[in-house]
Amino acid sequence: MAPVTGTLVLAGTPIGDIADAPPRLATELQSADIVAAEDTRRLRGLTRALGIHTSGRVVSYFEGNESARTPELVEALVGGARVLLVTDAGMPSVSDPGYRLVAAAVEEGVRVTAVPGPSAVLTALALSGLPVDRFCFEGFLPRKAGERLGKLREVADERRTLVYFEAPHRLDDTLAAMAEVFGADRRAAVCREPTKTYEEVKRGPLADLAAWAAEGVRGEITVVVEGAPETGPAALDAEELVRRVRVREEAGSGARRRSPPSRPRRAFPRGRCSMPSSRQRTRPHRIPERLRGAPETVKS
Repeated sequence: MAPVTGTLVLAGTPIGDIADAPPRLATELQSADIVAAEDTRRLRGLTRALGIHTSGRVVSYFEGNESARTPELVEALVGGARVLLVTDAGMPSVSDPGYRLVAAAVEEGVRVTAVPGPSAVLTALALSGLPVDRFCFEGFLPRKAGERLGKLREVADERRTLVYFEAPHRLDDTLAAMAEVFGADRRAAVCREPTKTYEEVKRGPLADLAAWAAEGVRGEITVVVEGAPETGPAALDAEELVRRVRVREEAGSGARRRSPPSRPRRAFPRGRCSMPSSRQRTRPHRIPERLRGAPETVKS
């Protein structure tokens, strides 16, 4: 089997300010054999802002054609091409196209590398004012209210800081649902349009943030929520205990009713007992009377 010489490059793009573009991004855009872009129109705007031109073939790679386009790109990689993957903003694969291509490239033994760049997740965490030593990224929540509540209940007791992406027109409903599941006083931060002209970070309890968002919000949104408090049941008031029990019951994670104890298993299969029955037990061997009391004969 011929060695694979192609390389897949995942490049981060600015999340707002074009000046945040990594220096290597321009070099990779100019030298790649193929540039796979989430939006080719956004790519043209990026190259104009950087003052460069792509020399390779430009193809679209987005959620709608990701599955169909991946084999084509992997074939080019196996053939020795250098393929650059960029998304509209931030790092590919992080709530953006890229995972399928990376997995398929790795399966074929293709080298995968990255041009690190801006990240809305890390930027929002740094700006939130909440603990960032441990966190988990949950991406976008479901659009339907019932499914959204279900997902939130799954992490109601998560102690790590939570990070979500959300569309501006759904932000008020999402924050209200978070206040219902996590508690109205749980601290959170809404990061809007980071690194852009109208950047804004709104911090406060979830209930207050939900009321603020109800007035209307625009722009790119990242929500950071404080993890569940590390307190035992004795330190919680009755209202909080009731709320937690209700959340668990609604999530279907309450204690299950125990089934009745099963009958003890037989030591031996039915009909194959190795112990004889009372009727089958042998009687003790009787010694003939003529031998009773007879002296033992010792041979000399």
